[in-house]
Amino acid sequence: MTRKHAWGTILYYVVAMLLALIALIPFAWMISTSLKSRGALMSIPIEWIPAEPTLDAYATVFERFPFFQTILNSLFISISYTVITLFSASMAAYAFTKIHFKGSGPLLGVYLATMMIPTQVTMIPLFVIMNQMGLINHYASVILPSVFKPFAVFMLVQQMRTIPKDYMDAARIDGASVFGIYRNVILPLCVPTLATLAITTFMESWNDYLWPLLMLTDRSKMTLPIALSTLNGQYNTEYNVLMAGSLISMIPIILIYIFAQKYFKNGLMAGGIKG
Repeated sequence: MTRKHAWGTILYYVVAMLLALIALIPFAWMISTSLKSRGALMSIPIEWIPAEPTLDAYATVFERFPFFQTILNSLFISISYTVITLFSASMAAYAFTKIHFKGSGPLLGVYLATMMIPTQVTMIPLFVIMNQMGLINHYASVILPSVFKPFAVFMLVQQMRTIPKDYMDAARIDGASVFGIYRNVILPLCVPTLATLAITTFMESWNDYLWPLLMLTDRSKMTLPIALSTLNGQYNTEYNVLMAGSLISMIPIILIYIFAQKYFKNGLMAGGIKG
């Protein structure tokens, strides 16, 4: 390794570490604020390390409303939303790429073109449909839109196009059905992309605020983002309580990413480069 290359490598890691530290500053401030008492929030100079750390803010979060119930609500909705998205999108991508039928190409193009339609445009018609079906204030009204996810289909189409036809022919010779090929051949070869979609879809559902707010009117059924919004008072906001609730809401996403990160990079590369 030449001296010029060595200095370039050192500079690269120094800049990367500085950027990482800058990105962690808001997170560190959240933790610090959540451990402060209400009187220490506006102290000057700012206390990055609280002089008298306390967990009162975390206790207050669970006292204000059924916070544990909102976590369970969000988990149920997010997991159901993710499972349905993966199942419906993978079957749609399988049909478009491996089951050849007349008009499959134009139909896929029209399907993917719906990604250009803003969510705000479809929100009112979707609300009317849910209302006519009698699903307002039911979890199903929040979960059912997961059946139609063009971006998930796009990523899986890109991945499935790279799967050689020989695998399917060999499975047919062994007597596998169309669904058997999908379950035993296609899905195992799409695990990295499916894992990536699982992470992004779970995060999307977990952090969704507007649609659950419109659909779920019962306080006992509200999701975590809605519950966190109630911590913002009209005239005053207890930032320590708000930061405590926000940190609790981040735990599931962080855990999922830690356990699935080895698939995340491969999935993005498979869905975004090959095709």
